[in-house]
Formats: sequence, structure tokens, C-alpha cells
Amino acid sequence: MTKQPKKTPLMLTVVAAWHLTPNMIRVTLTAPEIAAMNPDCHGANCKLFLPGMDQNRQAFAAQLAEGPRPAVRTYTIRQMRQNACEMDIDFVDHGDAGPASAWARRAAPGAFCGFAGPGPVKVKSFYADDYLVIADMSAIPVAAATLEAMPDDAIGTAIFQINHADDKQNFRIPEGMVCHWITTPDPQIAQDHIMDLVTSMASTDSCTQTCIAGESSLIKALRHELLITRAMPKEDCYISGYWKVGTIEDDHQKMKRAEAAAG
Repeated sequence: MTKQPKKTPLMLTVVAAWHLTPNMIRVTLTAPEIAAMNPDCHGANCKLFLPGMDQNRQAFAAQLAEGPRPAVRTYTIRQMRQNACEMDIDFVDHGDAGPASAWARRAAPGAFCGFAGPGPVKVKSFYADDYLVIADMSAIPVAAATLEAMPDDAIGTAIFQINHADDKQNFRIPEGMVCHWITTPDPQIAQDHIMDLVTSMASTDSCTQTCIAGESSLIKALRHELLITRAMPKEDCYISGYWKVGTIEDDHQKMKRAEAAAG
């Protein structure tokens, strides 16, 4: 079978960019093709292709079409407004150390990037007796989109790890969800208090759905607690490592693929 050539990434243009909180940058992007995208892709992942600092639009478009592949990072579509042909993507502000954070920090109207996606929504339907949502700064977009999509009568627990008290965000959360906003200035340090909260929750026979994402070592511990110790059905659980301390995304993605192939 002949292998199909990869589709050239879509070019997106920045409409606006601002600090939503001290450590989170929201970038609004536009392209006519957004009008034809899945309208229910809030919380879906996508790939962003990032231009070089001094690269002009024409040179970047040529690179997207012909290679070599530019820096690529995985992000979440926080919101989509098809009528306006716009989407919002939130970036944790890591300073200029990483290509995505550096790009978002200097993004201004007229700036551009490449886009591939959207991928599938992480929690496609809501049928549980209760819900468990856990997210660090990197995963707040998928957690927020999931909470906003939940039925009004949803109950459960949501735990957010943020870098500063002012990083707390306002978005729709069902009244029955008990929320914990935990401030940890250094996200590189193991977050034992999140594990303590989870292990202190009583086990029940009820059906629980999860939306959990963040640093891989914490995710590994949570996955063991929920899937092994508590024997929760895997199909009820979205739980994913979005990054790993001391590892860039390219290496982390290779590790995830290797782990998936092994087991």
C-alpha cells in the first residue's frame, strides 16, 4: 500500500495574546479553515509548529510545506469560536527557555504558527456517578474544558496545582464539584499532597470518570492508585503524562510511545 504524504500544517495567525494569569498566556488564533473544524473540540489536543524568532511568514510557509520540520509542541484547544474562525490556546509561561513559551511571550497580532489537528476530545461523554479531575498548570486547559462540558448536576472532586495564588482561573465548574487549588511555586518538586488527597478519598462501588493530566511521575503514581489499587475500569479513566521533570517534549513523547508499545 502506498503511504499517503503528510498533510501540510495549517497556518494560523495571532489575533491577540495576553497574560490570562501571571503564569498563563492565552493566544487567540485565526484561519478561515477553522469554520469547518469539529465544533465540539474544546479540550482536544493539537500540534503547533513554531517559527524561528526572525523567520518571516513566507519562509515559514515554505518550511511547513517542504521541511525540515520546525519545532513542534502539543497543546490543547481551550475554546473554539467557529463563527469568528477563532480558537484560544493557553501556554504556561516558562520564560524563554522553551520554544512554545518563548513564542507565546512575544506573540502579537499578525504573528503566525503552524497547526495540525484537532485530535479527539479526551472525555467524550459523561455517564458516571461522580468525577475526579486533577491538573497542573500544563493541563488546566483540558481540565477546564472537561468541567465546562459536564452536566450541571455532576458531583466529585477537582484538584488544580498552580504556581501562584493569582493563577487561579474562573471558568464554569458544576456546583457539586469540590475544588482544591493548591499553590506550589516550584512545579519541578514532587507533589505528595495531591497523592495524599487522592489516597484519603474513600473507595466506593460507584462509577467514577476521571480527567487527570500533568507531570509524568505524579501521573504514574495516580495511575497505579486508581487502576491497580482501586481497580477502576481503564475505559472510565483519562489519565496522561503531559511532561516530565528534566525532559523536553520530544524526548518525553518518545518515552510515552515506548511505554505504550511495551504494555
